Amino acid sequence: MATMSEEKAAMARARLKKHFDVPSSEHQDRWVDLWNAGDFLPWDRQLPSPALNDLLDQRKDLIGGCFVEDEARTGTKRRKRALVPGCGAGYDVLLLASHGYDAYGLEVSEKAVQRCLEEQKANGHKYPVKDEAAGAGSCTFLKGDYFDNAWSKKTTVEGTFEFIYDYTFFCALDVSMRPAWALRASQLLSRKPEGLLICLEYPLGKDPKTGGPPFGLTSQTYVEHLKHPGEDIPYNEAGDVEERSTSQPSSEALERIDHWQAERSHQIGQGKDSVSVWRHK
Repeated sequence: MATMSEEKAAMARARLKKHFDVPSSEHQDRWVDLWNAGDFLPWDRQLPSPALNDLLDQRKDLIGGCFVEDEARTGTKRRKRALVPGCGAGYDVLLLASHGYDAYGLEVSEKAVQRCLEEQKANGHKYPVKDEAAGAGSCTFLKGDYFDNAWSKKTTVEGTFEFIYDYTFFCALDVSMRPAWALRASQLLSRKPEGLLICLEYPLGKDPKTGGPPFGLTSQTYVEHLKHPGEDIPYNEAGDVEERSTSQPSSEALERIDHWQAERSHQIGQGKDSVSVWRHK
């Protein structure tokens, strides 16, 4: 028998699916509508991603520190720039800043950006500096279309980031948008050795045929799209991506350098979510 929380989650998924039962070209406006209404935000977990928290705390061997050599290569260092596309209320952005990153949160709605600023003002004190020697980084919340260059040109000289965290952004996109997502991720990720794309893979195990958002996927979905950014990837009748083990990566490809099941995640993905880490080849 389903519990009350399971029934509530099922009702939320059904409502969300109905809301997005329009052509994918209209999905962005539908996200804006949800933010403007403000009474149905089922993705808001009220706290940062536990998996991201654990990564920042426990995997310095993999992600390094929060500083990188500046573009002029003068020997001086600057803070790494981190991006959270589809950042919601900004919890993960605030967490990254507390670890010393200059963190940017991107949302499609002005209302969402306002919500981020409200969260920062009301609860910023809940994100203490993790390393006093490194200090805190900055938080910047931006309204913009992930696939457009206008917002990224406002952030840095290069418009690239050393750290990109994707949790519920990829899975929120219609399947037809996945090639463009992968190409944009490759373009936004710094080609420095320190440039890392972190994907919290969700919702693993969800039947792709049930639709979304969030749309069901597998770990191989990330592999195939990031191996061939911008290219159409074949899917089988079940809605799963087809593995192409003999295909050669494209020039924009990202390679997976680590992959594990998250020890902790939000309740909805606990015991199922995986973390994958990517960089330019």
